[in-house]
Amino acid sequence: MTKRKRQGGLLSMEKFREILRLHELGYSQCAIAQSCAVARSTVQDYIRRASAKGLSYEQLNKLSDSEAQEQLGKGKRKVTQSAEPIDFARVDLELQRKGVTLALLWQEGLDKQQWQCSYGTFCRRYNQWRGQKQLSMRQVYRGGEKLFVDYCGLTIPVVHPKTGEVNSAQIFVACLGASNYTYAEATPSQELSHWIGAHQRALAFLGGVPECIVPDNLKSGVTDPCRYEPGVNRSYQEFAEHYSLAIIPARPSKPRDKAKVEKAVQEVERQILAPVRHEQFTSFTDLNATIAIRLKRLNERVMHGYGLSRQALFEQVDKPALKPLPTQQFVFARWKTAKVNLDYHIEVERHYYSVPYWFVQREVRVKVSEQLIEVFHDGKRLACHERSRVSYRHTTLPDHMPPEHWAYKRQSKERFLAWAQQIGPHTQAQVQAIFDRKDHEEQAFRSIRGLQRLGQQSGSDRLEAACQRANVFGMVGLRRVRSILDTHLDCEPVPTQPDPAPVVEHANVRGPLYYH
Repeated sequence: MTKRKRQGGLLSMEKFREILRLHELGYSQCAIAQSCAVARSTVQDYIRRASAKGLSYEQLNKLSDSEAQEQLGKGKRKVTQSAEPIDFARVDLELQRKGVTLALLWQEGLDKQQWQCSYGTFCRRYNQWRGQKQLSMRQVYRGGEKLFVDYCGLTIPVVHPKTGEVNSAQIFVACLGASNYTYAEATPSQELSHWIGAHQRALAFLGGVPECIVPDNLKSGVTDPCRYEPGVNRSYQEFAEHYSLAIIPARPSKPRDKAKVEKAVQEVERQILAPVRHEQFTSFTDLNATIAIRLKRLNERVMHGYGLSRQALFEQVDKPALKPLPTQQFVFARWKTAKVNLDYHIEVERHYYSVPYWFVQREVRVKVSEQLIEVFHDGKRLACHERSRVSYRHTTLPDHMPPEHWAYKRQSKERFLAWAQQIGPHTQAQVQAIFDRKDHEEQAFRSIRGLQRLGQQSGSDRLEAACQRANVFGMVGLRRVRSILDTHLDCEPVPTQPDPAPVVEHANVRGPLYYH
């Protein structure tokens, strides 16, 4: 009986030491297997065991055969009574940790005497268990229940006839779950506006609204591709609310969640895009016209598994169950976040729009549509402006301004004269005189606001009397009127004409005769 048989089918330790020696010398596993007359998988297995234990060729030579076999897990181990079939559910859970591999878990199980199988057997059993857990469940869809949407991987070049610029057309595909009825169109990009526009045209093509739409995790539609609580783009959500349907994004990296549209994309690529690959298109109108012709053929072709065409199945199953389209067309709008500046305005496409001044320095949500700019905070609308295309200008509503700003903004010569007229003719004459002395109207605003303040402090009657005295003596300005009020001269009777200045007779004073 050979030594190999005496050891229960194990390699002799001399041969194992030779495997490890050649490995440390840098020989490949194939060369070692050929030299030692063993299988390459055996060489790989023994090298892995030695590496896991940190054993070198020199250290192995210092151990006896039984000690080496014990260290390498190749001896006869006493399996504990609690040993059970491998718990691959726990193995699968551990594999989700960063850095954990099947080789590591297999070696740990050997050390704990949880199993005696080789690494290859361990991997095969795990893959068999995993395959049984990933069985496909057949989905059954009700009529009008789900519309699956996605983009094709293939694109079609559209060449501008004048500039020669090439734009890769993105092919949008929608497919109903029950009938496989398919819609396709070309869009310039996968941006949000084209994404929602394609949805609108798809629903118009169907002539009704399904219960829900199942998109892929495209950034235009899904802002947070979470497995359990995906975040849907605000504009996409408004589109769903307008059409009274639900958005149910597919799980990330789970194409089986939208297998219907995956198959529809394949059919569109094979039946529509591939046959026109040699044609040249100069506009999206021409491209979509070609797609529409071939799409009609696709929907009218009989499906082998059903014995009916997509068109016929749609007429029987999906069309009667679809909800009617809304009477009003959906108005697309984009959403953005903005911070209110110190001047209580926000910037949208290089134009500035006002919001109530008490929201300064706060973040708000802005809805930008074709005609309107709407501002929201905490779910409530703060402001609504007509959209302006004039760059670097301001659109300001009076209600959004602080009282002092609003008062300043309302200043004008006409308003000040109207106020003075209400006080009295003398005050009006004083205000007019102040305007006449200034080169620019705004230079008089502060002086007249001072007169208004004097009227609030002393009363309109006293202000009118003080202006009367100032006008009689030819005094103009805020300081003169304030001095009259402070000295209470406004209470003194005002002469109709001021006394003429006395003539001073002096030898050095020349009279009017001197100049004749």
